[in-house]
Amino acid sequence: MEEVDKILIHALRQVGTEVGEDVGTVREFSSELIVEAVVRCVRVIDPGLGGALPASLPHGMSARFRVGMSLAQACQDIGYKGEIGYQTFLYSSEPEIRSLLMFLVEKLPRESAEASDQPAGKLVVLQRAIAAAIKAQLAVPWLPPNCRLPLHCETQSVGASHSFHVQPLSLPHCTKAPGRKHLKEVKQYHRDVLPPVTSQLSSHGSTLASLLEQHSAELSAAQEWDNEWNSQGLLSRLTPQEYRSRKLNRLHKRIEEQLRSAAMSSPQSAFGGPRSTSDLSELLQTFRGSAPSDHVLTKGTHFTHTQKFTFTPEAAAVTSSAPAGRPSEGDVQLRQQDELSSLQHQFQQLCSDVDQLAADMKHMSVTNTQVMDELKQKEFGKTEKDEKMQVKKKTIDLLPDADSNLLKLQALVEASAKRVVHLAAQWEKHRAPLIDEHRRLKEICSSQDLESSRKLSEIKSLHDKIRVSTEESKKKEETYKQLVTELENLPQDASRSAYTQRILEIVSNIKKQKEEITKILSDTKGLQKEINSLTGKLDRTFAVTDELVFKDAKKDESVRKSYKYLAALHENCNQLIQTIEDTGTILREIRDLEEQIETENGNKTVSNLERILDDYKAIRQENSALAAKVREG
Repeated sequence: MEEVDKILIHALRQVGTEVGEDVGTVREFSSELIVEAVVRCVRVIDPGLGGALPASLPHGMSARFRVGMSLAQACQDIGYKGEIGYQTFLYSSEPEIRSLLMFLVEKLPRESAEASDQPAGKLVVLQRAIAAAIKAQLAVPWLPPNCRLPLHCETQSVGASHSFHVQPLSLPHCTKAPGRKHLKEVKQYHRDVLPPVTSQLSSHGSTLASLLEQHSAELSAAQEWDNEWNSQGLLSRLTPQEYRSRKLNRLHKRIEEQLRSAAMSSPQSAFGGPRSTSDLSELLQTFRGSAPSDHVLTKGTHFTHTQKFTFTPEAAAVTSSAPAGRPSEGDVQLRQQDELSSLQHQFQQLCSDVDQLAADMKHMSVTNTQVMDELKQKEFGKTEKDEKMQVKKKTIDLLPDADSNLLKLQALVEASAKRVVHLAAQWEKHRAPLIDEHRRLKEICSSQDLESSRKLSEIKSLHDKIRVSTEESKKKEETYKQLVTELENLPQDASRSAYTQRILEIVSNIKKQKEEITKILSDTKGLQKEINSLTGKLDRTFAVTDELVFKDAKKDESVRKSYKYLAALHENCNQLIQTIEDTGTILREIRDLEEQIETENGNKTVSNLERILDDYKAIRQENSALAAKVREG
């Protein structure tokens, strides 16, 4: 039983039960530890059922009885078929607690059972406790604050709630430098200039929401890239960098086409004409070439703009009308307003000029396109007419000597026909090997396509295997770290050979016990067969003897006495056999009673009775205290 208790204690520690290092068997479990172990197991098996169960016993005796009844009902709801009640937890017995814990450990989910086979550190236990607490809180339905009872105050507190407001973040691990040249500058920016995450946000309440949004966006982008690369990137037979650059170029071209089509199909603007689609340099060049000299958008310094805006006619009038002394604040404001109105007027004038120029450019570009199309059509018509004219000119030159020219044409036609036949024969000679070569190359191409598709499928399967292997390696690394931590925590004097020797000794003892049990069973069967054979032989011998002696007893008086002695001997032998059987039965009953006595001693009946008496006295005191409060009230 010690080995079983060790396994149970190990499994209970895995689900978060705080079992002390000095506790080695179930006999040493206290009532508080039993309640905690059962509640932890029930929460793992059924979070909704175990979420409402307290993990510790309260101080009041009536509350203890209620907790014991609720635990017993929860175990029965899970499927425990044994006898269970509040006394199982308050006045526990070793066999009942062992059977209950074995049932609960067997009912644990598969992942919990697999995790219990591997050593776990304090971090894993803490994570499991947090997960169990979150599951228990999610299983409890939400209630408005006005409808909450004192029972719900522990799980549903009226805390400060924040709206899910997301703000963009700049994180070092999210920024990718365009090349190695900027890697040093980027690192320096991250180290010296980039503020922390808490300083990038306007309110502290949106920190968690922004981090979650950033993390989910990164995960979704990585997953989309993996799916796209596995589905389309591998088929393109390009490297990831080439695939990304090609995709970026396509995106730029698509954006340009969309902008161009939107600009071409846009209606007339509010200023009287459509917007221009030419680039900035052409637009500026057009402005320089067509706009008046006072409206040319030339780049100037701050001094030139100041001179221009300051020495306008309106500004000059204002300055001339100002007194020679120090201007007042009202004059300064009036002058600024006048300058602002003049600048706005100039700005509106420039905007109207720009719109007009854009409309003119659009009209000129359309006209230029139409003219170019007409020019191309006319040039094409001119080339056709030139060809016709050359044919007609050659025909007219041949008309004076028509007969000789006809003979020459016939000779040329016959020579051309013979040449065509000769070329066709030569082509047939070259065509057959070319067709064979084409078929061979086509077969090679199809085989290469099949090979490439097979290799692509193999690459995909390898990618999947690599992903699975990576996940398995991560799990194994975590398991290795846990094992190293557990190994460091284990006592150094214990060795693997000692545990192996202990396991081998246990296995050998079990084999010896099985052999002894088999031997005892075989001996018992042999004795039973021998007893049955002797009993049958005795019965047959007595029957034959009785018959022979009875025949002679009718004639001889001495034989009659021997017959009576034979009957008495047989009866005494039967009584002796019955006495031996009754003795064996009594001995078996004595052994059973001794085992029951040992079981009752193990159940701590006397101590449980004392505890029951103490609890009874405590309940009476509580009842008297409550009655006194009722009387006072």
